[in-house]
Amino acid sequence: MDRLFVAIGDSFTEGVGDWEPRLPNGVRGWADRVAKQLSKEDPGWRYANLAVRSRRLERIISEQIEPALAMKPDVISFYAGGNDIMEFRKDMDQVLANYTAAVERLAGSGAQILLFTGFDIPVHPLLTPLKRRNWRFNACARQLAQRYRDTVTLVDYWAWDVYADRRMWDIDKLHMNRAGHRYMAIQILEILGARHQLSFEPFGDPLRVGTVQALRRDAEWMRQWVLPMFGRRIRGVTLGDTLAPRWPEPIYPADGMKKLTKRVRRDQGALGSGAAN
Repeated sequence: MDRLFVAIGDSFTEGVGDWEPRLPNGVRGWADRVAKQLSKEDPGWRYANLAVRSRRLERIISEQIEPALAMKPDVISFYAGGNDIMEFRKDMDQVLANYTAAVERLAGSGAQILLFTGFDIPVHPLLTPLKRRNWRFNACARQLAQRYRDTVTLVDYWAWDVYADRRMWDIDKLHMNRAGHRYMAIQILEILGARHQLSFEPFGDPLRVGTVQALRRDAEWMRQWVLPMFGRRIRGVTLGDTLAPRWPEPIYPADGMKKLTKRVRRDQGALGSGAAN
């Protein structure tokens, strides 16, 4: 009997940081890895991923939740609100009320729901208020997981010390890199009680960085990533504006995701050629 895993959310779930040009939107991510391993254990597993980078909570609720539920999934992963936390003008009381309503809607579906806490990413002291907003979000996620413990499972990302190592993060320090996504996939598969073939080799001791070099790195990071990000937010522009969900309809990962992507791109090319003629 076929079973279905549907992933909804933002860049965390889309797979940003785990770059793979042969897959939709140029990324892979933990959700793809989980789906692939589930399909190796049982080829009847199907998978859809509706997540789009930079999406705020309200758009995720309006664009992704009902389409996900209409597929009648067995497992739904839901991580949303991270982009709202990073906007000081967003009222956290309202964000948490919207998040709570979304979880209540999902919990009533009968599917197994995976909720996530947000990791305490090391930030510049000027951005410390963001950490307090993240703590409030995490407290809300924990309370909801306890309230709906029969159907909701908490993925307590915040508690995993391995992510304190900067080698788990992409150059922007905001998204997990390939190692980070792989480790996340392993943890989720184990939470689901699924057999898998993934492994994670612990890092050796990190290289020591001097104070001056660290300050230079932080300044460059602020210039290249943080300031442009806040600039986009002020202009109302996001990196996901021109992107569609990676796997909007259920696929069978056992058929090969790269093969499916290649086939879709070939078909789209043929359609484009036909239109030009």
